[in-house]
Amino acid sequence: MENKLSSKSFTVNNGVILGVAMVLFSLVMYATGNHLEPHWSSSVVTGLLFVGIIVFGIKKYKEANDGLLSWGKGVKIGVGIAILAGLINVIYSYIFMNFIEPDFMSQMMEIQNQAFLDQGMTEEQIEVANEMSEKFQSPGIVAAMGIIMYAIGGFVVSAIGAAIMKKSEEEQY
Repeated sequence: MENKLSSKSFTVNNGVILGVAMVLFSLVMYATGNHLEPHWSSSVVTGLLFVGIIVFGIKKYKEANDGLLSWGKGVKIGVGIAILAGLINVIYSYIFMNFIEPDFMSQMMEIQNQAFLDQGMTEEQIEVANEMSEKFQSPGIVAAMGIIMYAIGGFVVSAIGAAIMKKSEEEQY
């Protein structure tokens, strides 16, 4: 079952589609001025894109593989799609934060500091929180965390999707 069809093209094609869709959505958010304080519905849209394209990629592989899909192959495809999309998104984020909107992080810090003040935190507590978050803002750490988060999300989505869609040759008869 595993050797009938290569999963590489399904992974690459859907990974690029997901990555480009996420970048386009981020650009729309930026163009409409909603990138600093997005509405909760933007998280729903990105979540639906993420889940939908990963499940679609696994489903298309299953269809092309005569309706057969092992759980492991489904997870491999889904995680691959997510990691490729994560790489594309990390590259976009680097370009965005360094060339398109260089003061994006400082704007986000101001918004976060105001939220801390609204919650009743003291200036000293806010300063400690800012020092902590600055340690995690280097490009390498941001990239690593982005790819790790995409991989974890991709694993969860594809594990569930593959478990639902799996079908072996024995189950066919």
